[in-house]
Formats: sequence, C-alpha cells, structure tokens
Amino acid sequence: MANGQWYPPEWPDRIRALADGTLTPVAPRRAATVLLLRDTPAGPAVHMLRRRASMAFAGGAYAYPGGGVDPRDDDLEIGWAGPSRAWWAERLGVDENGAQAVVCAAVRETFEEAGVLLAGSGPGTVVGDTSGDDWEADRAALIAHELSFAEFLDRRGLVLRSDLLGAWTRWITPEFESRRYDTWFFVAVLPEGQRTRETSAEADRTVWTRPEEAAAGYDRGELLMMPPTVATLRQLLPYGSAAEVLAAAPERDMTPVLARARLRDGEVVLSWPGHEEFTKHVPAAPGGGAA
Repeated sequence: MANGQWYPPEWPDRIRALADGTLTPVAPRRAATVLLLRDTPAGPAVHMLRRRASMAFAGGAYAYPGGGVDPRDDDLEIGWAGPSRAWWAERLGVDENGAQAVVCAAVRETFEEAGVLLAGSGPGTVVGDTSGDDWEADRAALIAHELSFAEFLDRRGLVLRSDLLGAWTRWITPEFESRRYDTWFFVAVLPEGQRTRETSAEADRTVWTRPEEAAAGYDRGELLMMPPTVATLRQLLPYGSAAEVLAAAPERDMTPVLARARLRDGEVVLSWPGHEEFTKHVPAAPGGGAA
C-alpha cells in the first residue's frame, strides 16, 4: 500500500455486486464528527483518536471524535444558544428537528469521546474543567443511554453552544458498504480551561497533531485513515490558527460527497467526486487486486 488509505478486503466483491445489481444499498445512519482544534506555536493542531483494531468499522484507522445520532437528540426541549435551528437546518440541508439532532450529536459525541463539552450556563459562557468524578458519571450515563443529552444539560443548567461549531463538510459512506453513515463534519476550538482526555472505549490512542504531520504520516503509509479524514486534514493546511478555521466554516460547501462505482474497460472504477487521490481500480471479475 503506497499510503494509509483504509480499504477493507471485502470491498472488491461488494463493489462488483453493486455494479451488477445484486447488492441493495442499506440506508445510511445520520452521524456527526468534530475536528477539535487548538493553537500551537507551529499552527493549529487537531485532536485525533485511533480506533481499536477490533472495531468492525474502520478498525485501526485514525479518526475524529464522533458517532451516530441518538433518537433522543431530536428532543425539542434541549437548551440552545447560538444560531437558530432554522439557520442550522438550511446550513446542513435537513429539517429543523434533523438539524438539532445532528448538532446535538456533534456536541454529545465530543463530550463522550474526548471529555470536551461545548456548552455553557448561557450565551457567551462555556463550562470550565469537566474532568471531575461527577462529570465522568454523567459522561458514562450518556454513553450507556441512561441519560439523554437534553436531560444532562437541563440537570446542570446548561445550554448547547451551537455557535462554537462550524459545519465543514459532509460525506456519505459508499453504497456498497455494509455499515453506512451520512456524516456531517464540524470544526470547533478547544474551550479555554478544558482539556481532552482518553475517554473513548472505541479508541486505543489519542493524539494532538498538526494536520500536515498527520497527512504526511498517511502519505508514508504509517497512519491508516478513511478518505474523509485525509481530505479534511488537507483542507486545514492553509489556515494559520484554530480561529481562522472556525471563521472559514460558514463559506464551506456542504454538498455531500458520495463515492461512485462504475464499470469501465473491464474494471470497476471507485471514485470520490472532487477527491481524485482516492480513486481505486477494481477488476470487474474476481481474482485481481485494487490499484
């Protein structure tokens, strides 16, 4: 492998099955992930975790904190600050309930997987250190689905700070995958007074790394990553600070990126529109490898 692109061994058979019409795509599950940023003397760094090798989806790959939408993330009683649900609905391309669910998932998953909470007692405020035992008990209850995010915020007298998030991009898992996600990627700056922790049961390592270092590790084949992870790392390269990244988010195109598999000259060509570096060539008949 020339680089660290995640490419499961079952993909060629599934791609061929999709191309010949014998595979029916499963519906993607809504999800959200967050590129959590902080400044360093050399420029912004992003928080990444390495998924445990035992994970069924993207085991061993580096990714950002994130996960699927909890049905309770649609709860209309949630405390909210920042742009309205209607604003977010237009930005994310969904209805208002869906927008709240996706934004809530982004904030909830960041707390569950990194111990960082984008919430405050009101607009313009943000919580400080969240590493105490009481915070840890609430985090564990959220993961166990014993507590909804709305209940968690209400119990602590907090509101979700949607203005601390910037919608960055949207990727949909290819149609031939058995586990599919419609994932919105957000950017956020690590709040002052908070710190990340190794809290995710799905990860065996967490790091703060500069985007250029992580992308170079992928290029050398040292770091395993999925296409959207590499793409977003490269998109961060022009920015000199975390604040610049967040400020650029409102102008980002949120048109979903969805891989295409098509037959051409005796092979199946797998491509991600606008991201030519991830193109793969799969033999139309079993027996060959992907290139």
